[in-house]
Amino acid sequence: MVTTNEERAVHLAREAVELGDAGHREAAARNIREAISLAPHNPEVRSAFDKVRQEEQGSHHLLDRCRRYAAGLDEEAGKDAVRYLRTDGLKPPEDVALECLQLLLAHDPATLSAHQDEIISGLVRQNASVRKYFATQLLASVTAFFDEIYDRGDGAAVCLDTVVLDPSVWPSDDDRAHCESELFQLFIAKLMESGHDLDGRSLKGITRLLAVDAAKLQHLVDDEGLDVILCSCDSRLPLEVRSQATLAVAKYLDAAKESGEQRLSHLLAARIAKGRNDDLIIAFSALTAVFPVAPSVTAALFLSDSLLQSLRPLASRAAKSRRVEETVLELLNAACIDRTCRQAVSRDFSDWLSHLLTNGCDSSSELAAVVLAKLRASPQDQGTTAASSDPNHGKVLEEDSVPELVERFKGLMSRRNKKVTVENLHHAIEGLAYSSIKPTVKEQLVQDAGFLGDLIAAMQANLTDSSVLYGGLMILLNVTAFLPALSEEQKKMSQLKSYANANGPGGGITDPLDDDDHVLSRCQAVVDAGVMPLFVECAKSPLLPSIQDLVSKVLLALSRNRATRGTLAQQGAVRLLVTLATIKTTTGAAPVGNVTAAAAAAAAAPVNAAAAHALARILISVNPMHVFPPSGFPPITSAIRPLVSLLASQGSSASASGSGNGNGAVFAEQSRDLLPVFESLLALTNLASYPDETAAAAIVRQAWATVEDLLLSRHTLVQRAACELVCNLMTSEAGIVQFADGSKRAAQRLHILLALTDVEDAATRKAAGGALAMLTEFDAAVAAVLERPRGVELLLALCADEDSDLAHRGVVCVRNLTCTAGGDIGSRARQAVRLAGGVDILRTCLQRTRNPAVLQAGVDALRPLIE
Repeated sequence: MVTTNEERAVHLAREAVELGDAGHREAAARNIREAISLAPHNPEVRSAFDKVRQEEQGSHHLLDRCRRYAAGLDEEAGKDAVRYLRTDGLKPPEDVALECLQLLLAHDPATLSAHQDEIISGLVRQNASVRKYFATQLLASVTAFFDEIYDRGDGAAVCLDTVVLDPSVWPSDDDRAHCESELFQLFIAKLMESGHDLDGRSLKGITRLLAVDAAKLQHLVDDEGLDVILCSCDSRLPLEVRSQATLAVAKYLDAAKESGEQRLSHLLAARIAKGRNDDLIIAFSALTAVFPVAPSVTAALFLSDSLLQSLRPLASRAAKSRRVEETVLELLNAACIDRTCRQAVSRDFSDWLSHLLTNGCDSSSELAAVVLAKLRASPQDQGTTAASSDPNHGKVLEEDSVPELVERFKGLMSRRNKKVTVENLHHAIEGLAYSSIKPTVKEQLVQDAGFLGDLIAAMQANLTDSSVLYGGLMILLNVTAFLPALSEEQKKMSQLKSYANANGPGGGITDPLDDDDHVLSRCQAVVDAGVMPLFVECAKSPLLPSIQDLVSKVLLALSRNRATRGTLAQQGAVRLLVTLATIKTTTGAAPVGNVTAAAAAAAAAPVNAAAAHALARILISVNPMHVFPPSGFPPITSAIRPLVSLLASQGSSASASGSGNGNGAVFAEQSRDLLPVFESLLALTNLASYPDETAAAAIVRQAWATVEDLLLSRHTLVQRAACELVCNLMTSEAGIVQFADGSKRAAQRLHILLALTDVEDAATRKAAGGALAMLTEFDAAVAAVLERPRGVELLLALCADEDSDLAHRGVVCVRNLTCTAGGDIGSRARQAVRLAGGVDILRTCLQRTRNPAVLQAGVDALRPLIE
């Protein structure tokens, strides 16, 4: 017999109570733990848990474990307490939680293991009484309680932030704000004195408070405070420390505005002016970290005469310090996100970079290659580079040309290269992310199947490394991106812009390597390389919004190729796209590293539209039964909401990476807006044919109002697709009711269908005729036809059409009027057909046709008219 999880949980809970009563406490504990994991919210299970966990003296299980852990240093008891607080559905009583906290705080932090940090964090997370206790202690003395908590662990220190940011546990907001300010200053003081031992902990506190309340706290950051945060950007420190420091600076600058930028510039300029290696490394590291965060202020500082003059002697073949050399290279790499800075780097440092490419150490050589790749990827900068007065400059350009750099990066990523390191992989991917903007490089990459395999393998091996994942996806996006479809007017505007930019008349001409045929071929190569399993693997863990966005856009491009849609569906694309399309759009931080200048913007971009559009394309070409089996997952209804969202949204962002004119030049100026709408209608039409009426009912429920509007669209293909969807919905009760429930609104809808039988587009007329052929089986629909002045004439016009398919639909409609309709409605229908000349029209149709189905229907329709 199959039982549900909740039934099994209740059975285990009852057994646990019996075992506890019999004295078998260990067995009872095992049973109740399993029961609470299966059904944490079931009342009987929770009641049994409370009973089993009571000791003979009435002591709570968690309290007992905390006592044994704190007094007896019992590590197993500590682990059990942590497990309890992590178990979903378990929450200790408020008095028990507070007593557990006080037990731990009664012992010196150094005498307890790291479990104390997790226990305190869990208690603060779950219990208001513990948070109020924190607030009371902070009100009494922020400094004393800070010292009491800080050394107990990262989680405990973060709890201080949690409490001062929770207004519900404070007597007044003034008290809360006072303690928040004091706590913020203590974190900065701790950062100054820690000597980087616990910078990650103090920086987390600073960053968290600035992230939530920077406007109220930024005035507390003086020169000394900002300088110590900038020192934590030192490239010699661990990545976690640098990331926290960068985020703290970003939040501060966002709140302090111009005064903060001036303070930042002053502090960095002062360190650079000292000229000592340590100060230079700190200043250049901070400038590198802050460049993507505040490009305007950092670009101005980079372009200042004092900084460039300090860089030039360091960027020479006589430079002594390798660490300073690498820091300068990292700064040049970061500066390339700004066009003016990029031109300055090209002008002043390209010769040195080219020298390092062949003569530097491994790390310097790879960084120099990345910077040169960024310079070569910018056409407007190449003229600046070529203007060098160095007589050997032509040789330099030849040695570090883009194809050579690309081959170098590919070698760094090769699985055959035994010396590949994570740092080299970062450099290679970053360089290729920029180089792959060029059409020649796109072809160079996809023609090497081994490279595509290496790239996908590198991403699969580093799924938790956002720099590798983001950079690799940028390469795939560059390789697979289609040019947007432009109307004639848009093409002319593009040419005018190219003239204005002094590029000449050829400036607006696209590279032949970026035409649809070449991009389709590249998409095929990427699918063949096995990219879909990578995307499925990515989705098994939470993704940054920027990563979700790139995966969606790459899949949108890949789904453009009809030949590979089946392969994508077989490999899990539909389930993945349903997930991506229904993720709530959020804003996230840009990935670590300088992969692209648009990283921050990409992180905030919505993924829903691109994923929904890709889903629509795939569902146009596959059998819904193969993708959504009746007893399988996901259910077919899960795909409907994303598709419906495209009908209401006509923004160009949804199709920007794949909205070429795959269906002919039919969308004119609005192609990028209407293509998602058109393809979504086609996909919904396919889903409406699903044998189970669940899909059709969901489409009617969620999309009917929008589909009605699209039936009146001025765009022929959109109108046709909407009419075909309505036709398919007529196989379901939910669809028929919209036209045949006898209401005035239903009659109006049927009048629209009748009008569509008279439009120029034959396919639209067929769809409308097919829908009417099914609807006129119902008396209410027949009555609505009779109420329209030309209703019967329009149906007879279908019968008279030379197109056999249209004639068939018309004859079936007339047969329904003359044979199926009963009572008074049937009599009126037969009379209306006679008066409209239906007998002659039907006879002519029968004489002309050779289609047995038309002949049979026509004979059936004529018989009641002539008897």
